[in-house]
Amino acid sequence: MIEKDTDIISLLEQALSNKPQEKLDEIGIAIKVGDGICKIYGLTNAVFGELVEFESGSHGVILNLDEEVVSAVILDSSTNIIEQEIVKRTGKVFQVPVGDALLGRIVSTSGKPLDALGPINAEMYMPIEAATIYGIIDRQPVNQPLETGATVIDALIPIGKGQRELIIGNRSTGKTSLVVDMILHQKGKNVICIYVSIGHKQSNTARLIYQLEKHGALEYTVIVDADAKESALNQFLSPYAGCTIGEYFMRKGRDVLIIYDDLTNQAIAYRELSLLLRRPPGREAYPGDIFYIHSRLLERAGRLSQEHGGGSMTAIPIIQTQGDDISAYIPTNLISITDGQVFLDTTLFNNGIRPAVNIGLSVSRVGSTAQNKAMKKMSGSLKLELAQYNELQAFAQFGSELDKASQRALDRGNRAFEILKQGERETCSFVDQVIFLFLLKSNYLDKLNLEEVKPFAVQCSMYIKGAFHDVYQNIFDSKDIGEADFIELKKAADEFTMIFSKPL
Repeated sequence: MIEKDTDIISLLEQALSNKPQEKLDEIGIAIKVGDGICKIYGLTNAVFGELVEFESGSHGVILNLDEEVVSAVILDSSTNIIEQEIVKRTGKVFQVPVGDALLGRIVSTSGKPLDALGPINAEMYMPIEAATIYGIIDRQPVNQPLETGATVIDALIPIGKGQRELIIGNRSTGKTSLVVDMILHQKGKNVICIYVSIGHKQSNTARLIYQLEKHGALEYTVIVDADAKESALNQFLSPYAGCTIGEYFMRKGRDVLIIYDDLTNQAIAYRELSLLLRRPPGREAYPGDIFYIHSRLLERAGRLSQEHGGGSMTAIPIIQTQGDDISAYIPTNLISITDGQVFLDTTLFNNGIRPAVNIGLSVSRVGSTAQNKAMKKMSGSLKLELAQYNELQAFAQFGSELDKASQRALDRGNRAFEILKQGERETCSFVDQVIFLFLLKSNYLDKLNLEEVKPFAVQCSMYIKGAFHDVYQNIFDSKDIGEADFIELKKAADEFTMIFSKPL
């Protein structure tokens, strides 16, 4: 009895003191559930983007704050949440696991493994919305090339480490193939790749994973998969999850290449969420903040200063157009956010030019700053020559007779396009690309038939790598071409021209 009295006295003392209770859960009640949206009454102190936990064990993310109620989007649409169910605040935002353990893994938006290789031993968890985005002072200029292995991009539309380069085009113009080749080309270059699949069929993602595994690229790649069967919330959040994983490596001083394939599907998922949340629709029924969801994602890419480790994150968002219309709402938004775009043309693709890059509509706002000296010297006048070629070709179609200079320019343009053609999974090192452009610039391709141009260039490059290895290695090490290198290259090209066997 005495023990009981002392217990009551201690409880009364605790109750009468002004000390707050140690663990006070703030709970609410689900008052309306439908279409993956739950309206909750009672969570007066909840904040935007907070994770809430339902009595059934499911989770949701708060995306609307009204006077009396908050609206949360349910993360797992397969679970049944009923009205009058208790909902508890977690005080946390949506987080994903990060660390080296994710390399070579396929994960969902929430970081759960999808590859049946067991649990992921994450080093830590990070919120998907960056608490601090590095400002201009914390960054350094983009001046180091990120080699893609595609001659047309590395020579004419160079991408630098820390740049944001948009890939835009119609369906089935080779956008995903191009980025897969980019990932494969990073092998041995100490670049971590992150591929975010948004709203694609599982079969397409499985085919991509097979290609990466077959070529040994999966070991330095993380795949974040939010396929077509996933909820709109997962498709909307997946790019931020991938970006957070990339940011972890960037802060560790590593170079990261992140690919968002594609942001059209993310925008559609966000439109769906916004309409279900009864937000006012704007142009094409997208909400007013559709620009902000992409800008706050892509602004996180960049190259950090040496004080912050010197890491970089290069973002390659992909956008799908309809009827080659790059003036539509979402494409124009992305074009204005990014540092340039690579436009893949349906007509070029159907004419057998792969990659089908429209050089006139493609641009890199970083430009030759993101090229090494060797590539800069070789590709300097190429874009101008190709622009003149396109103009002359328009005249030639009318059947008008051209003078010899114009005919020579047309012929040279044809050979340049042959050099820039590349098949799927055929990537070239920057030295090979420099040799191709050297052969074009030094008129070694002028007397060849068009179908002989590419085989000649490829075989000549292999010949120089084998018989003139010193000059090849010197260009690779110095990233420049000196006078002595030019002399050696001419000597090698002269030798190879004599022994080149024409294909049957």
